[in-house]
Amino acid sequence: MSYYIEKQDYRNLGQSNLLISPITLGTMTFGEQNTEAEAFLQLDWAISHGINFIDTAEMYPVPPKENTFTATENIIGNWLKKQKRDDIVLATKAAGPRRSLHWIRNGPKAFDEQNFRAALEGSLKRLQTDYIDLYQLHWPERNVPMFGQYKFDPSGEMEGSKLKEWVSINEQLEALAKLVQEGKIKYIGISNEQSWGVMEFIRIAREKNLPLIASVQNCYNLINRGLEFGMTEIFYREKIGFLAYSPLAFGHLTGKYLKNIDEKGRVTLFKGFAQRYDKPNVFPAVRAYEALALKHDMTLTEMALAFVYHQWFVTSTIIGATSVDQLKENIEAYKRKLPQELLDDIERIHLTHMNPAP
Repeated sequence: MSYYIEKQDYRNLGQSNLLISPITLGTMTFGEQNTEAEAFLQLDWAISHGINFIDTAEMYPVPPKENTFTATENIIGNWLKKQKRDDIVLATKAAGPRRSLHWIRNGPKAFDEQNFRAALEGSLKRLQTDYIDLYQLHWPERNVPMFGQYKFDPSGEMEGSKLKEWVSINEQLEALAKLVQEGKIKYIGISNEQSWGVMEFIRIAREKNLPLIASVQNCYNLINRGLEFGMTEIFYREKIGFLAYSPLAFGHLTGKYLKNIDEKGRVTLFKGFAQRYDKPNVFPAVRAYEALALKHDMTLTEMALAFVYHQWFVTSTIIGATSVDQLKENIEAYKRKLPQELLDDIERIHLTHMNPAP
């Protein structure tokens, strides 16, 4: 029998009253790599095995395209209308500026009230629901390194000889507060954020009595542990939930690309999309982790997932799959608790191959 996530493993997301499973079903393959029928199978299987948290975005599926964006939310909406809504914790995200996605709301220029409202109304309609449990900013509006960039560049603040303008975090929170008051969203979260931004969202919310973020959703896996440099202290001291995405590093931490660099997967199907992992020390690190997993009679997939699942600061881990069989394997890994000897070996490799995919 496949592993079932028990209710006693559920936890509150940050300081919200959202009680979520420690594994979240990610959906960014729906509408690109998965048909609606295949997506329904995944959704039904996940819910029947104790997962109550579903994460999506108006931009999905990925990679974002003009002819497919919003397809994922439409698929989930067709499924959700047949479910008991209160049993599902549903998260989606608003796409922001700075990524040249001109087909999304005419290329949003800002995270202002007009764009938030338009994005949310579109998501509510597609998802066929009256409210979103967790509404997230998909990435910051301001100039920050993200999606494979790893250094802050002050020149990104300029447009010619003038400073670029961006909607302040205070104004963003004021706009989101209105949507919370209207009952259209329960809680807010941020994604792909940096430490300064997280603390600003917290500081301003407390000073101005505006909605406090419930969570941060960032990349975290064996070859990308950058948030351990400061962000985890914020999670602890400020009681903020953390949603870890890409625990298998776009399939790298299954080991499949070690065996065949052209193996079918997101990295090979969508050239140029996985720039975070197109760095020189990724393969040596993955090779070392695979050898360690074999030494302990585990698959690399199982070890990589178990490592993320049971970090003290991870509230829930977002797993994505293209088949129910992959989902089964990913959920099975939750029952594994890595022994201290193995964790010590992971740290030794980490110190040798530190964060090769920031």
